[in-house]
Amino acid sequence: MTSAYFRANVGACVVDAQGHVLALKRKGTTDNAWQMPQGGIEEGETPASAVMRELAEETGLTADDVTIVAEFPEWLAYELPLEYRRPKVGWGQVQRWFLLRLTPGALVRPDGVEFEAFQFLPPGELMNRAVAFRRPVYEKVLAAFVPL
Repeated sequence: MTSAYFRANVGACVVDAQGHVLALKRKGTTDNAWQMPQGGIEEGETPASAVMRELAEETGLTADDVTIVAEFPEWLAYELPLEYRRPKVGWGQVQRWFLLRLTPGALVRPDGVEFEAFQFLPPGELMNRAVAFRRPVYEKVLAAFVPL
């Protein structure tokens, strides 16, 4: 890759009534590859519209299934390990994070393409299952959102 850039991205911290966080397992990976929903911001989208689109694509959840409660006040970034860098994602992600509350009875349906399973996990368990390069961002997001 000849140019260095970080992809504009959004993240969704979806919590259920017990305060557990939605975690998705990447398809074809080990148990140490769980993550919160996230994805790129497309041209013409706001971060809020991008997070709702990504959530629908990855989990089947729509605006009827969640309520945006809060937005993290700044952009957060992480750098990808060399083996994960690609032209589409560059050197990493620069993300805008949202806290969303799940509507009781809403059904999560992983897309089967990127993700094969889901669980609602206590925040500490999510941290244990996340890949190392995501953990610093997750620590900041969870510290800000879990009390809410």
